[in-house]
Amino acid sequence: MPRPSKPQTVGPTYARRNYDIVAMGASAGGLNALSQVLKRLPKTFPSSIVIVQHLAPGHKSWMANLLGRSTELKVKQAEHGEILLPGTVYTAPPDEHMLVGPGKIQLAHSQLVHFSRPSIDLLFESVAGTYGSRSIAVVLSGSGRDGSAGIRTIKEAGGITIAQVPDEAEFRHMPDAAVETGCVDFTLPLEKISETLVELCS
Repeated sequence: MPRPSKPQTVGPTYARRNYDIVAMGASAGGLNALSQVLKRLPKTFPSSIVIVQHLAPGHKSWMANLLGRSTELKVKQAEHGEILLPGTVYTAPPDEHMLVGPGKIQLAHSQLVHFSRPSIDLLFESVAGTYGSRSIAVVLSGSGRDGSAGIRTIKEAGGITIAQVPDEAEFRHMPDAAVETGCVDFTLPLEKISETLVELCS
């Protein structure tokens, strides 16, 4: 299927907006991809960042600790009901869906979505419903199609959508599925994802 060319720089319409939240989704190969994006974001990054990385259920997650070593931003595992703060990265705990309400994290142990809990699609859909055009969604390396339905929802709500260049992803299936929706604004290598987030949010 031919892929439409995507703009590689941020236009003035995008730059005039305020983006309150960046939602990122990753699966296989995601730890490295997330680390590469986060390490290039400044300590003064003004938006909250929420991350769903597919994890094995039933095991303690070290995701927040590992990501925290690569970035100046504060990284923590999300807790139910906590307030979303700027310049803070929240990772979904194992075996819990992570959603957002107005200014808050919500965790839910509801049914699996695409064989996954946490689900990227559920996170993106909650972000779209709460933050609309003030949201950004990013799909990184991973297997399967999780995130593609959510990317469409973010786009329809007026938010910005970004996918890692599939050819450069350790596992290209998730970025491919996102791009194939036709709802991705930017298809970028990891270092350009960081630059674009800084340009959009700062």
